[in-house]
Amino acid sequence: MFLTTEEVLEYLQVNLRTVYRLIKAGKIPAVRVGRQWRFRKRDIDAWLDSQGTGPAIPVTATAPPRQGRTRVLVVDDEPSIRDLLQKTLALAEYEVDTASDGGTALGLLRASEYDLLVADLKMPGMDGLTLIRQARRLHANLPVIIITGFSSESTAIEALNLGVAGYLLKPFGVPDVLSAASRALGATSAR
Repeated sequence: MFLTTEEVLEYLQVNLRTVYRLIKAGKIPAVRVGRQWRFRKRDIDAWLDSQGTGPAIPVTATAPPRQGRTRVLVVDDEPSIRDLLQKTLALAEYEVDTASDGGTALGLLRASEYDLLVADLKMPGMDGLTLIRQARRLHANLPVIIITGFSSESTAIEALNLGVAGYLLKPFGVPDVLSAASRALGATSAR
């Protein structure tokens, strides 16, 4: 079964630019028929399976909050999670810096301006909630996404009180990351 570009956009719930980037990077095989692209559904499904996810949750396109590429700081003590997030966000043309702990992240937040903070909830030393509190002192309106493998009601309430824009529940896939980032940045531009 072949899908049109519009059907792939709907199926993956990503924007056209992301689909073209995936084609160019060789992640999604596509066939040009006249002026249209056609995609085998099984190729799309195979790529999604390799990313550990199914069809995506909706992503809304948002304009970057300032000139240039949107800057994201990813903080997680697990190298594989940091790497997945860095590659995923970079593929969507975000400029991404990473840190393995809260102290390093605070140093980066002091040195540079970021549009989004993505932080693990449970890290050795400074946990994600403490990092958010400290980050808020530096940049009061910085949107934040929390990464967690488990979430308690008290943690969720505390995160909401700190103004967290969203959660990524482990395990997550590429579409989950892109959707959460888009929503968090969209909430910022609506302010």
